[in-house]
Amino acid sequence: MTAGESLLVDDRGGVRTLTLNRPARKNALDSGLWDALRNALDEAGQDPEVRVLVVTGAGGAFCSGADLSNPGRAHPLRKMRVLTDIALLLHELPVPTIAKIDGVAVGAGWNLALGCDFVVATPRSTFSQIFSRRGLSLDLGGSWLLPKLVGLQQAKRLALLAETIDAEHAHRLNLVTWVEPEDTIDAFVDDLAGRLGAGPPVALAQTKALLNEGADRTLRESLAGEARAQAVNFATADAPEAFAAFAEKRDARFTGRWAIGGAAAGKSASGASGVRQQPDTNGREEDA
Repeated sequence: MTAGESLLVDDRGGVRTLTLNRPARKNALDSGLWDALRNALDEAGQDPEVRVLVVTGAGGAFCSGADLSNPGRAHPLRKMRVLTDIALLLHELPVPTIAKIDGVAVGAGWNLALGCDFVVATPRSTFSQIFSRRGLSLDLGGSWLLPKLVGLQQAKRLALLAETIDAEHAHRLNLVTWVEPEDTIDAFVDDLAGRLGAGPPVALAQTKALLNEGADRTLRESLAGEARAQAVNFATADAPEAFAAFAEKRDARFTGRWAIGGAAAGKSASGASGVRQQPDTNGREEDA
């Protein structure tokens, strides 16, 4: 499956991988790639078969940022609307997202990675908020992401000085989740995506949204959001399936299927014995 020559799309077992494919330009984002990426993120968010999204780059680079060699004739505001769409689509995508980085990730390319839920990089990866060196300010959500991830002072250091840092330094700043060797990063990301894809999709989507929103909410607002989300979780087949799997000492099989008001609800909520599995009256899962 392809979204065009500059963006490759691959589906395997519920994991969709988007590969930026302009290796001659270190996967710099031109107008065609911006549009393809926006469309691909929109499609991934609407496809119920997608359980995890991986974003990576071809040819030994992740992304060298926006391609400034061919600015095109579109009005700057139109260009920025596309960036806004991409940042919001990625942030609000209802599935876990992983940036797999080997090589450079700079400018908008780095912020594209930071917009993902997890960042896995190789030791040879390098990062820079290069904007100020180009006479520009942050975009693709960098002004919002950086302070939340590293604090205001370090965010100013990275943005104003536009330093280049390596993967270990980025890891120490909590800008990279894991650093993996070049020869094992593919297997590591495959395993990570597999574990995330096996999780309860509705519950993971709501947990991701709660965490994203919680950074800007009061405790009271966060608790209210948690209560609403938990009510939705109990209306899917996944919560009773988890209880049944726990009782039967097996792995749960999560589907995210709505299970209210039909025969399927009773069936999915029952174990092999046909008895609905529930936590004890105090809401705890007792050791079997």
